[in-house]
Amino acid sequence: MILWGPPGCGKTSLARVLAHYSDAEYVALSAVLTNLAEVRTVLAQAALQFAQGRRTVLFVDEVHRFNKAQQDAFLPHIERGSIVFVGATTENPSFELISALLSRCRVHVMEAVSAEAVVMALQRALRNGVHGLGELHLTVADDTLQSIARAADGDVRRALTLLEIAAELASDGQIDATVLDQVLADRVRRFDKGGDVFYDQISALHKSVRNSNPDAALYWIARMFDGGCDAAYLARRLTRMAVEDIGLADPSALERTIAAWKAFDRLGSPEGDLALASIAVYLAMAPKSNASYVAFKAAQQDVREHGSLPVPIALRNAPTRLMKSLGHGRGYQYDPDVEGGVAYDQQCFPDQLGERTYYQPVDAGIETRIKSRLDEIRALRKSRG
Repeated sequence: MILWGPPGCGKTSLARVLAHYSDAEYVALSAVLTNLAEVRTVLAQAALQFAQGRRTVLFVDEVHRFNKAQQDAFLPHIERGSIVFVGATTENPSFELISALLSRCRVHVMEAVSAEAVVMALQRALRNGVHGLGELHLTVADDTLQSIARAADGDVRRALTLLEIAAELASDGQIDATVLDQVLADRVRRFDKGGDVFYDQISALHKSVRNSNPDAALYWIARMFDGGCDAAYLARRLTRMAVEDIGLADPSALERTIAAWKAFDRLGSPEGDLALASIAVYLAMAPKSNASYVAFKAAQQDVREHGSLPVPIALRNAPTRLMKSLGHGRGYQYDPDVEGGVAYDQQCFPDQLGERTYYQPVDAGIETRIKSRLDEIRALRKSRG
């Protein structure tokens, strides 16, 4: 099996429980510290144990750090059943593990530990003397434990470390408010700057803007700033929202987003954070249209399907005598010279493709006016052949 979850959620503990209750040998490896030769030695020993009727629970921490050759080494032993393979990872197995290994394992998603459960772990540590805490005879108030648990952000190991630091700083076995503030200063919530948590949060921000929910947009952009996200990345994504989700329903959204980006570049953080937060609110409340986005995708699909179709002869450039003699530009109608300013019977698509309709403006914001004008132009173009 593969145990996939954030740090400190109990992946290693669960593997040890499995080994204990299955009465099997337990071997733990760290992919950070173990090379292929060491892996093969462990697997050979597990094969000998299996021949004698005893299986081995092989726990591999940070399994995503192993390369393809190292992951391949486990496959025949998993197939044979000589090992019960348990891999732990904080990264998405779909991207980090080879498909052959994934197909032989169940993936169990483990969530961050709740604050209530972290408090229970801290109380147990105090009772049982984990990390030497029991010898200090600490008196810790429930609200202090709850503050530490919230600061740990679902990571039991982190909570134990914070409690241990507080115990070292405490005088007379009392963890007071001054000690607690010192221990919990400048703590940072979970954020991996490139893994699943990162992309899940930017996805949540984008979808909150698309959902016209400025409050949720503010929450997610605050989470990403808190985790240390690169502001230039946030500005880039906000710019994409302006062109993809708002588009021509509010063309000024793009200008405002670029202005907010420039404001951040000039102000820096934290003052410039507000510029990006404010534009996130604006984008959330702006009228939405993905008509341009959908139209462009449809045009790209036609390009892929139909290849390099020739430009209509009337639309071709004719800067030389030879090109003119070949007919380039012949029959072209210069629209400003035509009555009404549009040559409705002039074909702009390749002959083999014919007239196509990609852009379908929505009835929102400025696109309402665009739609009215475009409907008129398309009707006249159709009537004139």
